[in-house]
Amino acid sequence: MTYLGIDIGTSEVKAILTDDAQTILASAGVTLRVSSPHPGWSEQNPEDWWHATLDVIAAIRAAQPVAFSGLRGIALSGQMHGATLLDKQQHVLRAAILWNDTRAFAECVELEALVPESRAITGNQAMPGFTAPKLLWLQKYEPSLFRATAKVLLPKDYVALRLTGEYVSDMSDASGTLWLDVAKRDWSERMLAATGLSREHMPRLVEGSAAAAQVRPSLCQEWGIAHAVVLAGGAGDNAAAAVGLGVVEPGAGLLSLGTSGVLFAGSDGFAPNPGQGVHAFCHCLPERWHQMSVILSAASSLSWVARLTQSNDIGELVALAENVEARTAPVFLPYLSGERTPHNDASARGVFFGLSTEHGRAELAYSVMEGVAFAMADGNAALRSAGTHLEEASFVGGGSRSRFWAQLCANASGLRVLRHDHGVAGGTLGAARLAQMAATGLPPAQVCTRPAVQETVAPQACGVLDERLARYRRLYPLLREEFAGAAAAR
Repeated sequence: MTYLGIDIGTSEVKAILTDDAQTILASAGVTLRVSSPHPGWSEQNPEDWWHATLDVIAAIRAAQPVAFSGLRGIALSGQMHGATLLDKQQHVLRAAILWNDTRAFAECVELEALVPESRAITGNQAMPGFTAPKLLWLQKYEPSLFRATAKVLLPKDYVALRLTGEYVSDMSDASGTLWLDVAKRDWSERMLAATGLSREHMPRLVEGSAAAAQVRPSLCQEWGIAHAVVLAGGAGDNAAAAVGLGVVEPGAGLLSLGTSGVLFAGSDGFAPNPGQGVHAFCHCLPERWHQMSVILSAASSLSWVARLTQSNDIGELVALAENVEARTAPVFLPYLSGERTPHNDASARGVFFGLSTEHGRAELAYSVMEGVAFAMADGNAALRSAGTHLEEASFVGGGSRSRFWAQLCANASGLRVLRHDHGVAGGTLGAARLAQMAATGLPPAQVCTRPAVQETVAPQACGVLDERLARYRRLYPLLREEFAGAAAAR
């Protein structure tokens, strides 16, 4: 039997096909485009997710036709928080508003005023990236579309609808909406009502490793599959990456440098710390939760510098950064799309501090990589303030290709950073594991093992880095009012 894991990312839809031994038989990816019609806005066309999904499935089927014909389960992981609006005929009403869209910052204050106990219910501080504030914004500025909305789906759940014809979501992804009672693992009618919605607007909820629906027979027939294929509940991208790396027990952690940056800590209970911008979410496995610190621009910051300096090879840019003497480089605040943990400031923006005519693309690349590492150090400090103490974290995401970045993150955060053979494919591997559990009924302990550790990168004492981290932490408080003033003038 084989299993398909598909990740509906922000910059790419990726998929892998695995067998019962979790061997990766084939992989494929299709690039996506993000639209920004106004400053601070971030949108995608949901049809692009669906067509990219069909394309990666076609590529995997072409690469492994015999193995694909034995497909028994599919699971989706995906970018979280995106608001996908459908009418009663399942038509998409507008472009999806994504997780890194900051337009709904004022509605966050409004939502917490409407529901003073919101942080206790959801385990999270209201942030503009979350889904619920987006619906308050739509209620004000696009009221006709709001009235026409029959269902609100997250990105992966829209693809699930196209695959199965059913409205379904999982606990981990639903945790990022601000409509979930995270302790009870159920929709909160109080939070829904505050945004003018009800349970009727929501998909039904299942655990991520549970069988959620059957793939449409017409699709199975088109793919040459003569038997039923189950769709698992799936997961938000970070929970899926955690499953892919065996981060499922309390105290286990992962450090993800994808478009965003995440420090993820597994937990066996609901442990919120919203004041520091820490997220407390359900895990995608039953009776498990997790905490996360999040920055909005991680590996995407390095991609931005590559475009800025017209560097076609990011690997070459990283190699240049490795030879920079840290004390000579500017300090970078990686807030290109605003900031979440620990400041929760949608107005914050990226800053190079200390630029001179002597600086070139090598120094800019180093500064960006260091600034992201400093942001992860802030995230670890926020987790510690919530009583969560990680000693090590598995490295995942596109940034995990770089050992140098792993060392920077280890030095800044004090964590041992574990590099794995399949670190880059963590989310898709996690989705494939969820598909395997849904199709076979196997328990997480048997399926969610940790891949082999390729290398352990231990933190090294570095006085220069400590001095630069202290300067980094002094800059944001000095600039907070300037960020707010600039945002008001935009």
